[in-house]
Amino acid sequence: MKSIGLYIHIPFCVKKCGYCDFTSYRGNEYQIDEYLDYLEKELNLYSEGNLIEGVQTIFIGGGTPSILSPIQLERLFSIVRAKLDMSGVVEYTMESNPGSLTREKLEVMKAGGLNRLSIGLQASQDHLLKFLERVHSYDEFLESYALARNIGFENINIDLMFAYQGQTLDDWKQTLSRVVELEPDHISAYSLIIEEGTKFYSMYQTGKLTDYDEDAYVQMYRYTIDYLAGKGYKQYEISNFAKEDRECRHNLLYWDDREYYGLGLGSSGYLNGTRYSNHNDFESYYRNLDAGKKPRLFVETTSEKDRLNEYLILGLRKIGGISQSEYLTRLKRISEDKYLENVDIIKAYIASGHILVDGDHIRLSQTGLEISDTISLDLLLD
Repeated sequence: MKSIGLYIHIPFCVKKCGYCDFTSYRGNEYQIDEYLDYLEKELNLYSEGNLIEGVQTIFIGGGTPSILSPIQLERLFSIVRAKLDMSGVVEYTMESNPGSLTREKLEVMKAGGLNRLSIGLQASQDHLLKFLERVHSYDEFLESYALARNIGFENINIDLMFAYQGQTLDDWKQTLSRVVELEPDHISAYSLIIEEGTKFYSMYQTGKLTDYDEDAYVQMYRYTIDYLAGKGYKQYEISNFAKEDRECRHNLLYWDDREYYGLGLGSSGYLNGTRYSNHNDFESYYRNLDAGKKPRLFVETTSEKDRLNEYLILGLRKIGGISQSEYLTRLKRISEDKYLENVDIIKAYIASGHILVDGDHIRLSQTGLEISDTISLDLLLD
């Protein structure tokens, strides 16, 4: 039986951050309870009276799942347990924000089966947290992290953000140093992207927010890789670093282009060669479920071309890269002309040092990672 993942979206936050383009809303206790009712209905449509088998990883994201009350968390975990065969689950993650984690909640999470916690710190300087519109302080993060370790969480990721207006290289170095001192098992370090539809995008459009200098970004990114490597964190994807055997298995499932269920408002899934996205407004999501229908807004059966493009884009995000022979063989079946063109493009990037060859695998070098979007675009099938 193939192993697949399960993503569950909890779309509620205390406050939506200015840079966030995920489906999220402020919600009260009644709205969260109602949402859990409908999440259970959606899971029922997939289980069809039986336990869902083959799930290897579960990831509960948001939003801020940790704003749920202890009782609501217990209910969420019981819904999952009632519909899934949990025997094959090796990684069970929940996203959380400092300030929303209490001892009682963490105890419920641990008892509910979570074995991995992801904490969204972003920065260790309070003035930068304020700029990013985070609702916690650095001291609150330290308290949350210590609590999680005390409760017994042995696999913790810390999310960080760099390369944005007002942040200096020294700020970033200090954040990395402070975080590494805590010895988390995994660190995700993302550069800020100003996404259309966000508050930051509106600020950018009106000149209140500027793009970060490209040279400064590269300097920060290179420092991140070198510093974390020296502290025992192996880079395994463009933005992700882990201690030995602590890679996020759920995210690797995405990057390996494997299948996963996507449940909840605005979530996406990939099953049996079909990609889908759920409605991202409560009215449509609830109406479909009341009618006994999966609440899908978009469904697409992927073509061989689409699957190859995804193999390329997702695979080149991984430090290990992709199989050159598999990629070129699949490409040649689709387009002889693009095959010949890409053979030359790959050779040129190898000559320039942006692509490295490791046996049958090709992977991006340090400079290649810095222009990964450009390389992928050059190789994509139209």
